[in-house]
Amino acid sequence: MIEKLKQISEEAGKLILEVYNSDDFNVKFKEDNSPLTEADKRSHNYIAEELKKNFPGMPVFSEEGNIVDFEKRKNLEQFFLVDPLDGTKEFIKRNGEFTVNIALIKKGFPVSGVINVPVTGETYFGSVENGSYKEIKGDVEKIIVSKATEVDELTVVQSRSHAGEEEDKFYSNYKIKEKTSKGSSLKICLVAEGKAELYFRSGPTWEWDTAAGHAILLGAGGYFVNKDKSPVIYNKELPKNFGFIASSFKV
Repeated sequence: MIEKLKQISEEAGKLILEVYNSDDFNVKFKEDNSPLTEADKRSHNYIAEELKKNFPGMPVFSEEGNIVDFEKRKNLEQFFLVDPLDGTKEFIKRNGEFTVNIALIKKGFPVSGVINVPVTGETYFGSVENGSYKEIKGDVEKIIVSKATEVDELTVVQSRSHAGEEEDKFYSNYKIKEKTSKGSSLKICLVAEGKAELYFRSGPTWEWDTAAGHAILLGAGGYFVNKDKSPVIYNKELPKNFGFIASSFKV
């Protein structure tokens, strides 16, 4: 399955780049004031069609699709959770820090995930069972989290668009060697591949924002919990997370 998910994410990334590299693209805004571009829609349509074709009968929930009423989905054993373009704000800024995210959820838990970075051609993928990896131009390397612990000097990650006072307060509890900023799910990937040890997000995210990165981080030996340190569960009635911690060590 993971090879097919990689292929789908990479092809969706190419569709996104066609829009990204065009002279201009229109930006609309959804009801929650989040931006929407032609690239979001192209990626969603392609991924949804390919998943349904290759995995018939498997439900697909996407940021740009219609979320099924909770009563109809609450007992689902498994489904795909998709963010067809994570980091639309970064896409609009043309800084390259956006991704395609596909995760498989089983019994409320992300068991495998794929994250493609269209601009660089990198693909992160992994599962709790088989570990996590990074592929670029056909070269595949296993990724694992940093061996640093909470008492060491740490590299921490902040959002380009959402960092604030609560993040600063959280990080003040640790010895910080370096702070780095990234957009989209690339922040979780930095922790998964051992380039950072800690990423705290105080504000809300949707489940599709985090599912693929969550699976990849766990496969790399890391941890992903709510900001109150409780487990992050998926397929909630309101599919949102209200802050989380991604880390290389148990917080």
